[in-house]
Amino acid sequence: GVVYNVTKFLEDHPGGDDVLLSSTAKDATDDFEDVGHSSTARAMLDEYYVGDIDMATIPARTKYAPPKQPHYNQDKTPEFIIKILQFLVPLAILGLAVAIRMYTKSESA
Repeated sequence: GVVYNVTKFLEDHPGGDDVLLSSTAKDATDDFEDVGHSSTARAMLDEYYVGDIDMATIPARTKYAPPKQPHYNQDKTPEFIIKILQFLVPLAILGLAVAIRMYTKSESA
C-alpha cells in the first residue's frame, strides 16, 4: 500500500540494479521481505517514500479466459470423414493382421 521511488539508489544497491528493476511497477513487498533486509535498509525506505496507494483505484483482478476458437481443420476435410477414417483404418489394420495370421497358419499346417 506504499510507493517508493528508489531510482537514486540503483547504483548503490548491494544486490545490483537488476534486483530493483525486476520489481518495478508492481507490489514488491514479497521480494523485499524474502531477502531479509536489515533494520538499516528498512530505515532507508523513508528517504525514498513517495506516498500511499488509494486501494479504491486498483482494478479488481480478473481471471484470464482465452478466447474460444473453432477447431482448426488444416486440410479442410469434412469432420465426419475424419471420424469414419479414425474408426475404419484401425479396423482394416486389425482385419489385415487376422488375415495374415490365418494365411500363415494354414500354410505351416
